[in-house]
Amino acid sequence: MSEQVLIQFRADKALKQEVAEIYEKLGLDLPTAFRMFMAKSKMVKGLPFEAMLPEDTITRAEAKNAFYELRKQAADVPEMTLDEINAEILAVRKERKERQG
Repeated sequence: MSEQVLIQFRADKALKQEVAEIYEKLGLDLPTAFRMFMAKSKMVKGLPFEAMLPEDTITRAEAKNAFYELRKQAADVPEMTLDEINAEILAVRKERKERQG
C-alpha cells in the first residue's frame, strides 16, 4: 500500500451534512466518496463532471434593474387582507377537490 497523507479543507457545515447524508444513503462515507472523486479525476485527467458557465448570464446591473422593475409591477397589485387570501386558498382547494372527485 502506498504512503497515506491527510487532506484537510473547510466546507460549509450545512453543505457537508447534506452531502454526507446523500453518501450514507449510497453506502459511502465522506472519505470514501472523496477518494472516489480523486480516483475518477485521475482517470479522466480533470474534473469528473462537466464544469462550464451557463450561456445565458446577466450582469449585476441587469439583475438589479429586473428586480426594481418587478417591484414597480408589484406596487400596482392591490393589497389583500388575510381573510381574502384564505378565502382564495379555500376556493382553489374546493375547485380542485371537485375536479378530482
